[in-house]
Amino acid sequence: MSPEFRDLKWALVASRHRSLRQAAETLNTRQSTLSRRLHDLECALGVDLFERTTGGTKLTPVGREFLDAARPIIDEADRLFLTFKTRRNGGSRPLRIGICSSLSAGNLRETLAELRRQIADADILLVDGAKEGLLGELGAVAIDVAILTSGGGRWNDRVLPLWGERV
Repeated sequence: MSPEFRDLKWALVASRHRSLRQAAETLNTRQSTLSRRLHDLECALGVDLFERTTGGTKLTPVGREFLDAARPIIDEADRLFLTFKTRRNGGSRPLRIGICSSLSAGNLRETLAELRRQIADADILLVDGAKEGLLGELGAVAIDVAILTSGGGRWNDRVLPLWGERV
């Protein structure tokens, strides 16, 4: 059985959460379904993408390499589908929000959920990436806003603190 596009997206979500339970909640699916799809993806590739322990999951070195290569493909496909879906519905382009994968839980998740509740009819596209990459995309107007940890360098005059937390 060949892997599906959804499997790649699910693997990315699982890598962000480091917990299959949390990733399954985010994906609105059962943990067993997510685990089976990830296992099938690993079997199709012939490599272990995740190291599973009682404390959660983490990417193996080859898993990190694979998902680093898959991430731009998935992001571009998401942008493509959303662009044409929006165009079909006669709407404007989506709000493109860049986020650091290390911030994908906690306050950020709740903030984005609240944003979706407040502007339910808006198309929102989340773009995952590293801080420097997102700053580059912001400068190139590939994304509209980036949610990052503090210290935006050349963007300090255009920063709005959203919350503070101990890490």
